[in-house]
Amino acid sequence: MRGAVVTVSPPAPRHDTAESPTLEIRNITKTYPGGTQALRGVTLSLRPGVVHGLVGANGAGKSTLIKIIAGAERPTTGDLKWLGTSADWRRPADAQSAGVAVVHQQSPVVPAMSVLENVYLGNETATLWKPQARLIEFTALCKRVAFEIDPDTIVAELSVGDRQMVSILRALAQNPALILLDEPTASISPAERAGVLGAARTLAATGVAVVFVSHFLNEVMQICDEVSILRDGQLVDAFDHDAMSVERMVAGIVGTRLHAVEASRPTHEVGEVVLDVRELRSTMMNSAISLQVRRGEIVGIAGLLGSGRTSLLKAIFGADRRASGEVIVNGQPIAASPQAAVDGGVALVPEDRMRQGLIGDWEIWRNVSLADSGDLSRRFGVLDVARERELAAKAQRDLGIVASSIDTAVKDLSGGNAQKVVFAKWIYKTHHVLLLDEPTAGVDVAGKADLIKLIRELATQGIGILVVLSEFEELLSLADRIVVLRHGAIEGDLSADAVSVAELTASVGGLA
Repeated sequence: MRGAVVTVSPPAPRHDTAESPTLEIRNITKTYPGGTQALRGVTLSLRPGVVHGLVGANGAGKSTLIKIIAGAERPTTGDLKWLGTSADWRRPADAQSAGVAVVHQQSPVVPAMSVLENVYLGNETATLWKPQARLIEFTALCKRVAFEIDPDTIVAELSVGDRQMVSILRALAQNPALILLDEPTASISPAERAGVLGAARTLAATGVAVVFVSHFLNEVMQICDEVSILRDGQLVDAFDHDAMSVERMVAGIVGTRLHAVEASRPTHEVGEVVLDVRELRSTMMNSAISLQVRRGEIVGIAGLLGSGRTSLLKAIFGADRRASGEVIVNGQPIAASPQAAVDGGVALVPEDRMRQGLIGDWEIWRNVSLADSGDLSRRFGVLDVARERELAAKAQRDLGIVASSIDTAVKDLSGGNAQKVVFAKWIYKTHHVLLLDEPTAGVDVAGKADLIKLIRELATQGIGILVVLSEFEELLSLADRIVVLRHGAIEGDLSADAVSVAELTASVGGLA
């Protein structure tokens, strides 16, 4: 049986504050060469049986703190105290040997191997050489987090959510006293999140200290016993579950910044039709799709996973060879290929930015110029590096990309800043239509505010925007009009001002 999980329970009563911490973090600072100060005197305690939420905007210092706890970075000043003894971890293996395990947002699993092989990969214990004993131990691990899965299943066949659960099992196989869950639900569906959240609560109930990093504040409220908020490298607020609220967390992260953005959807001029999709058929579409987007208009696509949202955007962009129908931009038919779409003034910000929108090992400046190499070339097609770097520096200023320099590799950026680089690829070219597939996925509250503001500014410039968002609150705050997609067909076309989140949820789910 694959992917069976339990319902998430609310946080247990808060543990006795006199209980000895698993890890004490005392006055930690981190200053990088060049003067960037990522952490400024952070102090907190992580206790057994407690789920400790760690929240903050991009660049707040969360990732740096996690790296220090995991032994991947060393603090500039301050110290760590592990189970009452001073800890000076110089590499991740030191922290792992002590009892620290990490589960990252992107599960580092090996697709060609089985679940069982992935769980014990690199864990050289005696059970590895005793298959029956290992299977018994695996079964016990699954029961510990209330997750059922066939150990012989090849990981490539699993959903993203199940792969994340395999990563949790791998971490648990290390018998950790502290487990760090770093944005574990950012890339999985709402239904799959319940399994990961349930695992976090179950682990805490068995006495493990859990750190839960997430930009989904509702999840933090749902499972965390206590929360610490970082801003600009400092601990600015900390409270337990009884004092927790979304308003307090948002205020700690960015004040009223996001609320102000959401509450002030500006009116803007909407012009003639710029995108005309006629009888488009593609993968995951049960019927032909026809829709229009006008200049300066933001049209949202609302639908559940599997409704055909991504398939629709890919077909419009010419990335689905099996698609049929017409895509007309500015009155001109566009051939069914990505190059023809780009030449015709269509840009796509894909859902999976690191695989489809960026080259992770490349620097910011080389990624920014990916879609503009022709205009940035000298004679005979030789790229003008000086102009590439100049454009990237402008993008960093215009979009507020937080990085030490344009020479930073995009794989080292936070989700929000990496997404800004994807936008930067397109916004300095002349485009008429912008297709956005989950543009705020994996982005924290402050990053979302920046991206929402950017999308609105692009609309005021006369660009027609078609955007897919799973978070309906965000979609309603951003879009002028909502197209409801269900089972590959358009089931509704609604004014964003005339529909509530509850009504949109019912419509998407076939209840209205």
